Amino acid sequence: MAFPKDFLWGGAVAANQVEGAYNEDGKGLDIRDVMPHGIKSAPTEEPTPDNLTLKAIDFYHRYKEDIKLFAEMGFKVFRTSIAWSRIYPNGDDEQPNEAGLKFYDDLFDECLKYGIQPLVTISHYETPLHLARDYDGWVNRKLIGFYEKFARTIFDRYRDKVKLWLTFNEINSVLHSIR
Repeated sequence: MAFPKDFLWGGAVAANQVEGAYNEDGKGLDIRDVMPHGIKSAPTEEPTPDNLTLKAIDFYHRYKEDIKLFAEMGFKVFRTSIAWSRIYPNGDDEQPNEAGLKFYDDLFDECLKYGIQPLVTISHYETPLHLARDYDGWVNRKLIGFYEKFARTIFDRYRDKVKLWLTFNEINSVLHSIR
């Protein structure tokens, strides 16, 4: 028994799990930056040193090494997310952050160089902190428009590089956190 010829062998991460560089190149804070202990504890007012995601594995600076290793492992697909606050630092900004867009251009180019298809999750628990605090997060219907603007921006920018998209990661997971 063998995998089909077109089977997509690969791996998956989320920007908030691996990138680090939480305050570099214009990135704004997102909800994970103030949740050092995940959803089981209250968020902190500001990022704190015990939040391991702030540096993570420093994928932001080391992605080329990692993608090369993925290629050596035979990956054909790499699922990642795009940190919304790296593209729109506050979430409701007028213009996107070009440095953030360039990072993902470079990341996707590196994947494609090795024949690895990027599979992108648009939202993987990375809501900009400003939207969570000042708009009350997804309770406020204005977030739909902000999300749509973000999605259109990345669809337009990466249309020639990304063919596989997911809207939200594990959208039903909130049901598991209700007490």
